[in-house]
Amino acid sequence: MKSKEKNQKKPLIIINPYSGIVPVNYIVSLGLVILKEDFSIVKSLSKDDTEEIINQNSEKHDIFIAAGGDGTVHSVASQLVNTGKIFGVLPLGSGNGFAKEFGFNINVNSLMSDVKKAEVMPIDIIELNGHLCLNVAGIGLDSIVAHSFNDLKLRGVFPYIWLTLKTFIQLKPFHVTIWSGDEKIVSEDLFVVTIANTRQFGNNAFIAPNAKPNDGIIDLVLIKPFPKMFGPIFVFRLFTKRISKSKYVKQIKTDKEVVIETSETRMHIDGEPVKTGGRIVVKIKREALNVLKTSRNKLVKSK
Repeated sequence: MKSKEKNQKKPLIIINPYSGIVPVNYIVSLGLVILKEDFSIVKSLSKDDTEEIINQNSEKHDIFIAAGGDGTVHSVASQLVNTGKIFGVLPLGSGNGFAKEFGFNINVNSLMSDVKKAEVMPIDIIELNGHLCLNVAGIGLDSIVAHSFNDLKLRGVFPYIWLTLKTFIQLKPFHVTIWSGDEKIVSEDLFVVTIANTRQFGNNAFIAPNAKPNDGIIDLVLIKPFPKMFGPIFVFRLFTKRISKSKYVKQIKTDKEVVIETSETRMHIDGEPVKTGGRIVVKIKREALNVLKTSRNKLVKSK
């Protein structure tokens, strides 16, 4: 879909100068300042900042670009759901799950070329207890890591890997009961429950290789308790899109409302830690976000 009217307005880039990989962020920030005639740019240091910025600029801009890591992407996109505005990404983080799925990269000139075309792809958004999820939410190993990492003073890839290994070694199963509509479809002990809108966590780790963000379907990936000596095999399958080949993995697709009841109260949504009361209601919001279509988007075609 093209819109000449949208092309008459500069896009607004919302940048978190402290998110993601700081040296890369600094270099890109300098580049943005130099090329500023092509767009407007503003800094955001918190979710509240982002909400205020978008509210103040909703009449001035039709395209909003999140420049930062996955947290920045989630904050900006959440404010644009059901607004009709176009959402794009200039990825500056370490995972960049959403950006990788939709073909966004760090090349500003390439991004501006996509902005001029202003083609969009409407995608679904998953809602969990009122919280919005663009990419992937989960309970279990990844959620425990997200909560622990949030409390850790150190940042970066290596502390995250160390924390993941430590959590995996100590991981114990938790009981989960899942309903799809009125039908009970699961009642068992698990290591991981993943609720996916797109295919990957980030860094090309594909937890739900067959998920599509515009099919009206909620993808559930359940990982049953397995011998921990098989951990390296699971990691290999995760990065080669073969996770579903394991006998310890169950995939469920549904277009109905999902209710998850569990003894585990730690959850993550797009990598951000969230506490629950042990009951999670999952809904899907159809075509709720207009994503800027890039020339590198090989996932799905725009409508």
